[in-house]
Order: sequence, then C-alpha cells, then structure tokens
Amino acid sequence: MANTPQARKRIRRNDRRADINKARVSRIRTFVKKVESAIATGGKDAALAALAAAQPEMMRGVSKGVLHKNTVARKISRLTKRVNALG
Repeated sequence: MANTPQARKRIRRNDRRADINKARVSRIRTFVKKVESAIATGGKDAALAALAAAQPEMMRGVSKGVLHKNTVARKISRLTKRVNALG
C-alpha cells in the first residue's frame, strides 16, 4: 500500500484517468464497429460517412495518449482499403 501522501494521490489520480481512458477507447471502438457494420451491409456511402466520423475520433485517441499512432494509422489504412473495395 502507498505510504506517502504523493503516492496516495497518484493512486487516486490513476483511477480517475483509467476511467476516462477506458471511456475514450470504448467510444473509438464503437465508431470502428459502425464502419465495419456499414461495410458488412455493403453500402459504400454509409461506410464512407462512418469512416469520416471515425477517423477524427481515432486521431483524438492518439493525441490523448490512449492509443499508439502507428496502431491507429494501421487501422485507418485497413478500414479505408475495405471501404474503397466496395464498389
């Protein structure tokens, strides 16, 4: 258990940040699932709109530090490739 006041404060702060970061990642996953479901239904316009909404959300996750930039770049690239394959 933490002994110093600063260590106790860090534990409280880490718990708060973990909840916030968990919510951010969950929100990003929801946007990605919307893109994937639009791809599955085969509607290119809906998939493009969903992808356009998901990209800034994913990049926001990078800037907030909850996801790595290369991970997001890879996911956006793969989603874009799948959307473009719809014809």
